[in-house]
Amino acid sequence: MSIRERLSGNEAAATAMKQINPDVVAAFPITPSTEIPQYFSTFVANGTVDTEFVAVESEHSAMSACIGAEAAGARAMTATSANGLSLMWEMIYIASSLRLPIVLSLVNRAVSGPLNIHCDHSDAMGVRDSGWIMLFSETNQEAYDNTLMAHRIAEHKDVMLPLMVCQDGFITSHAIENIELVEDDKVKEFVGEYHPEHYLLNKEEPIAVGPLDLQAYLFEHKAQQATAMKNAKQVILDVSKDFEKMTGRSYGLFEEYKLEDAEVAIVCMNSTAGTTKFVVDNLRAEGIKAGLLKIRVFRPFPGEEIAKALSHIKAMAILDRADSLNAAGGALFEDVTSSMYVNNVHVPAINYVYGIGGRDTKADDIKSVYMDLLDIVKTNKIDNPYRYLGLRKEAQK
Repeated sequence: MSIRERLSGNEAAATAMKQINPDVVAAFPITPSTEIPQYFSTFVANGTVDTEFVAVESEHSAMSACIGAEAAGARAMTATSANGLSLMWEMIYIASSLRLPIVLSLVNRAVSGPLNIHCDHSDAMGVRDSGWIMLFSETNQEAYDNTLMAHRIAEHKDVMLPLMVCQDGFITSHAIENIELVEDDKVKEFVGEYHPEHYLLNKEEPIAVGPLDLQAYLFEHKAQQATAMKNAKQVILDVSKDFEKMTGRSYGLFEEYKLEDAEVAIVCMNSTAGTTKFVVDNLRAEGIKAGLLKIRVFRPFPGEEIAKALSHIKAMAILDRADSLNAAGGALFEDVTSSMYVNNVHVPAINYVYGIGGRDTKADDIKSVYMDLLDIVKTNKIDNPYRYLGLRKEAQK
């Protein structure tokens, strides 16, 4: 029987970490993820877990310590946000290239500059092609559940890649919601113990980790990473099925909300999906066939499946909470539209960059997107595919 609680997103992530009881947690504080290692450190101090907690001098050192721990054969976790992830950048790539299944809680926040401590997805988008599996979380419940599934996915023998669980800074990280926790013993059984095949402290198999990798092998090693990322898609689905058997909560690569018969649809990630569902319900009451596709798994990107799910839509909008500054749309827009193209699915599409630096995105804003889509369906014309949502008018000149 599940345990009913009221927790913030940060508390939920820390609670999941407590139940997993990793061998090593290394962390450096940064808003708005600071509470995750802070809460977890209390579990270490009171003996609830037997984790080795390493308080380091920077986020670069935090990821370095996790890499060392995983390479030695330990299960390692950490948490960060925004500039902290940027400072980890070098080690983020090293972690994935060494095929180390580290789990990181990423509380999404705008990357400087200018300095801003509130939510957007510029931190996650900055490392989207670094070789990490990326799960996005609409709610505190989903952040908790994704964290429980993370090690089962990352440590699978056909994957062996690091994984980050993303949630929106302050919007979910600091907001308290009702949540259902899994009992400790069930979590322990579900996650299992970590027994890597190759690790530094295995005296029966002396190995080196992180050697120079020149022309003769680097290409092949990168191709192996790419294959592992492709393998992760099925592993994610398999782990999700096992999680559903344990909890009754079902997760796929994405969520289709009233999409089956929809004529217009929005594609988005994280907490904005909750606002969008509210708007969809209201529009349905007015007889408008609106729908939502919420991305849960951003890496590996489920392009073929998304193209199939959206193939019947008459017009769609992809919402990016980060601007790629490339004059050709945000990262999610590029991924969705390229996936549609290569799968020979052609749906009129527009991109909205929204919510930068924590700018509120309200129901009326989302409704205006659907109204724009209805106009596109009616006129069969797109004046500008690259748009902003909620930007003050004077800034658009």
